[in-house]
Amino acid sequence: MPSSGNALVTGGGRGIGESIARALAGAGMHVTVTGRTQEQVESVAHDIGGRALVGDVSKPEDVERWAREAGDIDLLVCNAGIGGRVLPLGNPDEWWRAFEVNVRGLYLCCNAFAPRMVTRGGGRIVNIASGAAYLPPRANQPTAYGASKAAVHRFSELLAADLAPNKVFVFSISPGLVKTEMTKRFPDDAPWTPPECAPRLVLALASGEFDALTGRYLHAEHDPPASLRSRIDEILAQDLNAIRLRR
Repeated sequence: MPSSGNALVTGGGRGIGESIARALAGAGMHVTVTGRTQEQVESVAHDIGGRALVGDVSKPEDVERWAREAGDIDLLVCNAGIGGRVLPLGNPDEWWRAFEVNVRGLYLCCNAFAPRMVTRGGGRIVNIASGAAYLPPRANQPTAYGASKAAVHRFSELLAADLAPNKVFVFSISPGLVKTEMTKRFPDDAPWTPPECAPRLVLALASGEFDALTGRYLHAEHDPPASLRSRIDEILAQDLNAIRLRR
């Protein structure tokens, strides 16, 4: 587990991002917390002895300011995201907004921090994807969220291949179905994932132990570090933990 270094967590003022930020700080990292809600971001940063940066992840000027103020970081966690409407179709602007936050925002952060990681000789990026990227569709399922999260994983996989020679390792993970503001519409008997799973997986990835799995899709509940250690060779040999078209 990391005992030092600098991390930045987008959407770190609440929910899964907050849990990840607190876990990283508890492991000894200095954490910069970003998000749109000043009160939430500042509260978390104060609690963990970190830095609070307010802004919108989909706005280049905000992300560029974060990069200037945060300085060099060793770990970037792109967690900020929105769920979109429940209906498959509707307002085009609202539909596209999910891509602006979930995909463009993630790209802007990677674009701002990854080149600096390359210059410094390495780093790690964890992008928060979702099982919605690949699970079978159902009636009245939001199309924007699943499509945007599929883009998140594919982007992560392509970026990982490009950056690995420079010792910058990229992962996309699903935190599972965790009880947050975004998931309030799900029933109480849904297959909820324990909230500690995602922070535990991010901590493991931050340690460098799983760098060989760069570009892979990892599920916080189904790929716990304890079992993942024994599966690295199998995953690579059989091209597992990847989203593929099977014929």
